[in-house]
Amino acid sequence: MMYFDHAATSFHKPPQVAEAVYQSFSKIGNAGRGAHAPTLNAARLIYDTRQKLADLFEISDASRIAFTSNATESLNIAINGLFQAGDHVITTVCEHNSVLRPLYRMKQQGVELSFLPADEKGRMEYDKLKEIYRENTKAIVITHASNLTGNVTDLSIISAFARRHHLLLVVDASQTAGAIPLSVKEMGIDVLCFTGHKGLMGPQGTGGIYVREGIEIAPFKVGGSGVHSFDHEHPSVMPTALEAGTINGHGIAGLNAALAFLLETGVEEIGRRERALARRFIDGVRNIPGVILYGDIDAKMRTSIVTLNIGEEDSGQISDILWEDYEICVRAGAHCAPLMHETLQTVHQGAVRFSFSYFNTEEEIDRAIAAVRELAEETGEEVI
Repeated sequence: MMYFDHAATSFHKPPQVAEAVYQSFSKIGNAGRGAHAPTLNAARLIYDTRQKLADLFEISDASRIAFTSNATESLNIAINGLFQAGDHVITTVCEHNSVLRPLYRMKQQGVELSFLPADEKGRMEYDKLKEIYRENTKAIVITHASNLTGNVTDLSIISAFARRHHLLLVVDASQTAGAIPLSVKEMGIDVLCFTGHKGLMGPQGTGGIYVREGIEIAPFKVGGSGVHSFDHEHPSVMPTALEAGTINGHGIAGLNAALAFLLETGVEEIGRRERALARRFIDGVRNIPGVILYGDIDAKMRTSIVTLNIGEEDSGQISDILWEDYEICVRAGAHCAPLMHETLQTVHQGAVRFSFSYFNTEEEIDRAIAAVRELAEETGEEVI
């Protein structure tokens, strides 16, 4: 089996991740709910994982990071907790539904919404920012990289605009955390939302949100916290403010091991290899008759996502054949990115997404290229 669906979830993980999860079942209890060894083990593990994340994202105060179940929960916390009726929010057509749907819900509650457009290659039209800015604009909510095209957002442009107009910058790092170096200070990020199961190579059910000091987010959920149990209101101090209930300690154990691997190997090296594999694939398929590639495939900086179609063939059918005949795992369809598909004019056809990981090999890439070539040749009579 060849797994090229890293953008959906990492399948090949460092072996120490599974071992850490297994070992955690005999070591940790519920952090903050006692003073015995199991609960203290959990507290130390969670503290250490928070610190590793702070090191990875160059965050000076690890307590500003709260754990969540995934990036979707993080984005819901940010979007629901920051905005209210009368606020105007800028986002883009490149966003995943984990950004769009919470914003649409807030729109029903009186939040105003504008979209930064993109060109035919899915590249954001940054010069349009000044046209959609309003006096009541409060924030920009934006992806760091498209999960459909692999295009990377130029956060230096976005951040400069946000600072100039005193806007909050909320970044969805689902496709870049662990693959592209991220510094919240250098990039001017006020709120960073990330998941643990993709580029961070941790277990599913893990993720987090960083909130810059001075910003308060109304909690998305309230409940048990292990502290101030007689108070009617949930604690307001981070990270407890955004961590109601028991957090996923066993998943965080795996995330801790994954982060240790990332920090030791280096995000730069991981990203370099993943992009080299993607470049090998692009170069191998770009001149095959009938193959259509999406996104800015010649950009210097992009993720390891390569999305394509073969003629007018349905993307789902191509994906099924790749699995059934070649044992190649890819993702087809809409990828939860409806506005990007509208921009690329692939609403009805969808698209076939290959996304490569640090653990894929050059041999696998070459076999995938051969498979795409064979499929293109087989459908050649129908290719326009």
